[in-house]
Amino acid sequence: MDWEHLTRMVLLGSESVEPLAKLLVRVLLGIFFAISGGYKLFVPSRARSMYNTLVEAGVPSPRIMAWFVSAVEFVGGCLLIVGLMSTLASLALLVDMVIAVLTNKLFTMPKKLSLLDWIDDFLYLPEVLYILFFVWLIGSGPGRFSVDYLIAMHLAK
Repeated sequence: MDWEHLTRMVLLGSESVEPLAKLLVRVLLGIFFAISGGYKLFVPSRARSMYNTLVEAGVPSPRIMAWFVSAVEFVGGCLLIVGLMSTLASLALLVDMVIAVLTNKLFTMPKKLSLLDWIDDFLYLPEVLYILFFVWLIGSGPGRFSVDYLIAMHLAK
């Protein structure tokens, strides 16, 4: 057993696993948002629910915004699945999640919590985790197994 290699992997991670990690995170986030946005676009009960959520949050032009947000989620998710324009898709979905947190999720959190309990509940929101994943994808790129990578390699020639 190569103890030096094992020690490096434990301390620094593994560069050989990183492309698979990026692929897994990008594709699974993409599937989630494509399904979520697709439901909101194409299933009337989900579209109504999205509209009602935006009305309750006081978002201006809720009908247009419901369609727009749903389309961003659907298209952004589809782009992430194949790894095309991944940084732009991640940025659009990151903004979508930040707005969801600011207009809806913060107001549904329990009131009068201690600071540590509030932070704990806030960090437990799935939208916060999605935001962190999008920040990571924007910073690290979509990975080797993406259309973006193929385009970049073609342009580099």
